[in-house]
Formats: sequence, C-alpha cells, structure tokens
Amino acid sequence: MFKLISILLRGRAHDAEQAFADCHAVPLLAQQIRDAAQAIQQARRSVAVAIAQNEQEKGQHATIVARIADLEIRATSALAKGNEPLAREAAEAIAFLEAERDASEKAQSQFVGAIDKLKAIVRASEARLQELQRGERLARATQDAQKLNVVVSGPGFATLDDAEETLARLRLRQSQNELTSAALKEMEGVTRPAGIIEKLANAGFGPPLHTSADDVLACLKGRVSPAA
Repeated sequence: MFKLISILLRGRAHDAEQAFADCHAVPLLAQQIRDAAQAIQQARRSVAVAIAQNEQEKGQHATIVARIADLEIRATSALAKGNEPLAREAAEAIAFLEAERDASEKAQSQFVGAIDKLKAIVRASEARLQELQRGERLARATQDAQKLNVVVSGPGFATLDDAEETLARLRLRQSQNELTSAALKEMEGVTRPAGIIEKLANAGFGPPLHTSADDVLACLKGRVSPAA
C-alpha cells in the first residue's frame, strides 16, 4: 500500500512539474537559451586560450630548435679542436633539448586536434543556438497572437456584435424616416391648391408664377429699342 501511495505521489509531482513547465514554457525556453549562449561564449574563450597556448608552444619550440642548432655547431667545433669533454657536455644538452623539442611537437599536435574539435563544437552549437532563438521568437509571437484571440473573443468584445446590430437598426430607421418625410412632402404638394397651381404653371398652363430670365431680358430689350 505504501509503495502504491509513493508511486501515486511521485506521479502527481511529475504531472504538476510538467504542468508548471508547460505554463511557463516561453520564459523557461528563454532562460535555457541564455544559459546555452553563455556556455557557447565560454567555449569560444576556451578555443581562444587553446590557440594562444599553442602559439606560445610554437615560440618555445622555435627557441629549442635554434638552441639545438647552435649547440651542434659549437660541439662540432669543439670536436674539431680535440676538446671531446666539452663536446660531450654539448651533446648531453642537445639530447635534453631534443627531448624537449619532441615533447613540444607532441603538445602542438594535441593543441591542433583540440582546437579543431572545439571549433567544430562551437560552430555546431552556434547553429543550434540560432535555430533556438528563431524558435523562441516564433513561440513568443504565437503566444501573443493566442492571447489576442482570447481577448477578442472575451466578454468585453462580445458587445461589438450588439453594437453593430444597433447601428444597423439605427441606419434602417433613419432611412425609413427620410423616405417617410419625402413622401409626406410630395403628398402635401399634391393636395395643397398652391402646389397644384405651381404644377400647372410649370407645365405651361396659364401665366407663369415666376418671372424667368428670358422675360427680364425681353423687357430690357424693349426699353432699349425705342431710345435707339
């Protein structure tokens, strides 16, 4: 029984941990990317240190090789002059320096291998980091879009539909009022005597109710002609 309870508790703890991680997935991803970027930066520094150490080793190697060449010339000269004891000391020094030279060459080879490996790791890690950063930006944009959808579909925006319906009813009522007003005016014009008289006059039946421009011009011409 205790074993089953323990398993159940661990299962619930795991579910709670997963739910928490899912709820905070975007900030969790951002922090993981920052940690990865920091690790890559440290790897870059490691590569730089390895390159600097290898250059230092190359300088020491060149110094050793130059000393060996110098000692060989001097030892040969000592032998030529019959000073074998001094030549032996030079030979011992040369043997020691040759061991140092070989060790330096081995170290350089190891440095080159380590540097190439570190460079490859850094390049691959940088490519993965860039892909993660693009994914994070996309995840944030998607999350913002989802939040916007929730807001738009929330109760605060539900009144948009109601407002649109109210506006449509208002426009319909205003249009009906305008049509009604126009119809009333037309009916008044037909039923009123003044309106009927105006219609008849405009149609040419009887004298016009209003003086036209042609009438005024003809009158003015009549005034001018007798004077001439």
